[in-house]
Amino acid sequence: MARRKFTREFKVSAVKLVNEQGYSPAEAARSLGVDPNSVRDWIKKFGHEAGLAPSGEGAMAAELRRLRCENTRLRMERDILKKATAFFAKDQP
Repeated sequence: MARRKFTREFKVSAVKLVNEQGYSPAEAARSLGVDPNSVRDWIKKFGHEAGLAPSGEGAMAAELRRLRCENTRLRMERDILKKATAFFAKDQP
């Protein structure tokens, strides 16, 4: 299978989807039909160029989305630890 090559403009537009419009890298990749890891790599490569850094509402929405995901993960971890504590405390004489 031949490896697909993308133009710089295509990569920059993918970065803009994430940074300016608030898409997650996975959502941007899905809408563009590319691998999510490619989009993440493009963000690392092109995200620091002038005009492509996250700003305004897109950056706030992306940060909010990230924090909500982290909050959900932390709640699940906390619940697992609570259950484990209760299980092991039950075994104590």
